[in-house]
Amino acid sequence: MDLVGRTHRVLRAVAAHEPGGGTTTAVARAAGLPRPTVHRLLISLQGVGLVEREPGSDRWVLGPELYFLGVAAGRRYDVTEVALPVVRRLAVATGESAFFSARRGEETICLIREDGAFPIRSHVLFEGARFPLGVVSAGMVVLAHLPDREIDDYLSRVDLVADFGPQHGVGEIRRHIAATRKQGYSVNPGLVVEGSWGLAAAVFDQAGSPRWALTLTGVEHRFGAERIPQLGALLLREAHALSEALG
Repeated sequence: MDLVGRTHRVLRAVAAHEPGGGTTTAVARAAGLPRPTVHRLLISLQGVGLVEREPGSDRWVLGPELYFLGVAAGRRYDVTEVALPVVRRLAVATGESAFFSARRGEETICLIREDGAFPIRSHVLFEGARFPLGVVSAGMVVLAHLPDREIDDYLSRVDLVADFGPQHGVGEIRRHIAATRKQGYSVNPGLVVEGSWGLAAAVFDQAGSPRWALTLTGVEHRFGAERIPQLGALLLREAHALSEALG
């Protein structure tokens, strides 16, 4: 892996430990890199403001320079201003936690979270959380709407079982793809955290590619057999409207 790739891994690992920050050892573990390598990279990144140490601690957090870079990039890529009212509307209408995620390469990244009125919530998804395609309901629905050729190539290269268990084997993923294509939305029946369920609908760009996803999550007893189709229909309506707005 080249220097840029290692740096990217380290920044992502630091982000995964926000808001409290992570020690050098924790960042190295999350990045899958040797601790001495991560330490050198963190010191270099600190020098240009991309990371910094929390005052009085040994924990690393994202630095101010990333904010300024993000503001500049946001003028080109930010779609959250359009999506935020939709996510809030879903949270209010259902009482569940609602999310907006974006596809980036072979992952989905959660950009917005809004909690509904129901007091018991799932905490699998949070702003900044990343999951591979095929994992959590957002990753399921994006993967399911890709062309078969891309799905076959992806599933031939990745091993989701190692990190997410046998319920994410290729056969199970293909079963979820078929079900998602049939009903239009994906259902995650507690596959990542037991008892934490989720539904998601894809949001498409002008070319018809699944670029984003709207998600509802909550505890299992809130996602009964009668309510799931109602929530799915609501997600599909809002996702269609958001696709039109973003297109």
